Amino acid sequence: MLNYERKGDFGLYNFLLPDEFVSTVYEITPEKLKAQGIRGVITDLDNTLVEWDRADATEELAAWFKMMQEAGIRIIIASNNNEERVKSFAEPLGIPYIHRAKKPLGSGFYQALVSLKLKREEVVMVGDQLLTDVMGAKRQKLYTILVRPVAQSDGFVTRFNRFVERRVFNDLKRKGIKTWDQ
Repeated sequence: MLNYERKGDFGLYNFLLPDEFVSTVYEITPEKLKAQGIRGVITDLDNTLVEWDRADATEELAAWFKMMQEAGIRIIIASNNNEERVKSFAEPLGIPYIHRAKKPLGSGFYQALVSLKLKREEVVMVGDQLLTDVMGAKRQKLYTILVRPVAQSDGFVTRFNRFVERRVFNDLKRKGIKTWDQ
């Protein structure tokens, strides 16, 4: 995990800067979460856990979910995608989910917190997009982990977000904030 210390106020970027950058969800372990007082994970689905066009979880991902659950870490998927997509992915794993979460708006995050039955300071948001996952979670005062997108391709709406993200990452680099690539 790449942690960094923030120095100063970054204005609007305060809502776009994740608390951590990781290359994959597999770098997130129950031990690391528990050491931070984290007892629950809200996670995005597409391009965070699997490619946006992959229907099911990989064996490795199913094992990661099981490891988290066995360690007492509660997990819920919060996705902006439709119910059919999210349900067909989450139900075989026994993972609760929220479809059409409307991230970055707060209702999906609030609904996830209620479902997890945890306080904000006990929950982390894991996602692959600054404009939906990180910004929405930061507005709700959640700890955030930005995952490198699983796939190089994206759905139509996400392509616009990636364009904006590239500009933000370039600006952050000029300000001395390190992401995955440095």
